Amino acid sequence: VSVMLQLPLVVTTQVDLVLVLVSLLAFWTRLSRLSSPNAVVFDEVYYGQFVSLYMKRVFFIDDSGPPLGHMIMALGAYLGEFDGNFVWNRIGAEYPSSVSVWSLRLLPAVCGALCVPLVYLLTLELKFCHLSALGASALLLLENSLIVQSRFMLLESLLIFFVLVALLSYLKFHNHPNSWFRYCWLLLSGASCAAAVGVKYMGVFSYLLLVGVASLHTWNLIGDRTLSVCVQCVCRAVCLLVVPVLLYVFWFYLHLTLLHRSGPHDQLMSSAFQASLEGGLSRITQGQPLDVSYGSQVTLRSSASQPIPCWLHSHKANYPIRYENGRGSSHQQQVTCYPFKDVNNWWIIKDAGRQELVVSSPPRPVRHGDVIQLVHGMTSRFLNSHDVAAPMSPHSQEVSGYIDFNVSMAAQNLWRVDISNREAESESWKTIMSEVRLVHVNTSAVLKLSGVSLPDWGFRQLEVVAEKLFKAHSSSLGWTVEEHRYGTSQEQKEREAELHSPTHIDVDRKMSFWAKFLELQWKMLTVKQEDSEHKYSSSPLEWITMETNIAYWLHSSTNAQIHLIGNPVSWGVAHLSLLAYQLLAAVYLLRRRRGLKDLPDGVWAQFVCLGCVCVGGWLVNFVPFLLMEKTLFLYHYLPALCYLHLLSPALLEHTHTHLLRYTHTHSPLVTLVQLSASQLQALKWRDSWDILYRRR
Repeated sequence: VSVMLQLPLVVTTQVDLVLVLVSLLAFWTRLSRLSSPNAVVFDEVYYGQFVSLYMKRVFFIDDSGPPLGHMIMALGAYLGEFDGNFVWNRIGAEYPSSVSVWSLRLLPAVCGALCVPLVYLLTLELKFCHLSALGASALLLLENSLIVQSRFMLLESLLIFFVLVALLSYLKFHNHPNSWFRYCWLLLSGASCAAAVGVKYMGVFSYLLLVGVASLHTWNLIGDRTLSVCVQCVCRAVCLLVVPVLLYVFWFYLHLTLLHRSGPHDQLMSSAFQASLEGGLSRITQGQPLDVSYGSQVTLRSSASQPIPCWLHSHKANYPIRYENGRGSSHQQQVTCYPFKDVNNWWIIKDAGRQELVVSSPPRPVRHGDVIQLVHGMTSRFLNSHDVAAPMSPHSQEVSGYIDFNVSMAAQNLWRVDISNREAESESWKTIMSEVRLVHVNTSAVLKLSGVSLPDWGFRQLEVVAEKLFKAHSSSLGWTVEEHRYGTSQEQKEREAELHSPTHIDVDRKMSFWAKFLELQWKMLTVKQEDSEHKYSSSPLEWITMETNIAYWLHSSTNAQIHLIGNPVSWGVAHLSLLAYQLLAAVYLLRRRRGLKDLPDGVWAQFVCLGCVCVGGWLVNFVPFLLMEKTLFLYHYLPALCYLHLLSPALLEHTHTHLLRYTHTHSPLVTLVQLSASQLQALKWRDSWDILYRRR
């Protein structure tokens, strides 16, 4: 104890001044004059809308990626006391004095600045020298495309930051096998992977790359009998598989907790999801009866009507006697799908064996497998189908409101209720929650939305048909009861007045988080907004050759402007390094196959690790774009480019250290060889070299 308490207590530390210097320069290039220009720059017009919605707690869905990146930018806006009251309607719009532009752009800029020291440290963890680390960090520091992308309210700097943290943390874990503290690095690596995926879906590919490298290391570890393999594998699985999944779900939990109000994107979601939000549809559907019963008045929304919803509809207009192509129709009342709220969207669920159109006491719920009739509320026509070709889809059956023209065309108006998401065979039909298929009893065809617009005689509304089940796609067959009440009026005039009245009752019904989470995942992956040609869109091959740039901002009255464009020198070096590594790796592999080992095992392992991280990182962040059918921009290439900037100095060091050492240019100086004075003079490349020789 006396030895431990000796004074003075001294703490010794080492500071890498080069690392400090490049970090300071990175913050200076990314954060200086961050509020300039004081105007909306390129995609700030897009992401700014989401930030405003966060400030107002209004729900939205962005099909380009998960919500973590938006939440990080919203955090910056919150720190700057932004209230969300700014209209992001055009690029170049001036920010008012009440908006702290600096805080809006702060967190992406900080992450972009931190990428520079991260690359420095990552190079060292790949076991290359400090000079190579300085070279890699300098390439990132001076890359003008990365500087531009970091200085605005955009996502790429956040994505690159989390990917680099994940790789650095994993390598620190792998390179220090004798310390239990290293599992903190592994945990940080898994959390950073989750954050990268939470910013943009492209982060999945870097995550899979890291998991692949970790799996290879784990496989090699299994052969070491001195270690507790089970514990090692479980720790890796928890940190790199379980933790990322839990954190990914947590990002959405925060997203859905914060955004609890109805907004402009509600229509992309199901009726149940909309009803769970404050305002909007919930004001209409709160407190509706849960069980659909005989006599219920309902509106039926098609599950296939995305992204714009539509409801089963009929009106006092008949199909034309003959269509433009000469085909005949039944001339019965039109049934369509209408994309607006309307009193003609109401239908009454009727028991086929009774005449009543009101709910009995107690109500009799409709269950899976029951046969019903659907009566149009405003015209009292029965929903009908028969062996007559649909107007726009002649391979399908026409659906109509039945009119008895006394022409030997009998009514075929029985429909079987098939609840597709039921948990039990006897389950009752639930408002909002149940998705049902309506199967025509006479023909076994299923009621569906074809998606084709009718001509002017059909008021450009959407066609509804009945199609054989084996032909129809299951995703287009579902219908959901959205608005629902128990009918009380048997007489037609009283019923019409009832249908015009509101349905709101102040009773709350919620949707579980997991149901909302799964629906949101599905929508983000499947609901794509229409892509349009953009002036600055580009193809992946144009990124490599630098044939493209993006004008981010132009001053309204001067020639001041901001462009996203790469540095031709650094991009050229980066792609030459990529080619050189591949050629060198091919030569090494061929020679090793022939039994010629040019490199010691440790150096070979370092070379392979460099390729897995850098070349592999470039591949997984570039090749997927070749397969995507979406509008692409130059900034999509920046994550892949960072891997090449990491590769270039490391490959140069490898070439200098392990290839040039085999040169025999000056071998006469290290071996005992007789040379003439002229031969020795030819070896003197620099005047400062002191080479001795005898004159004769």
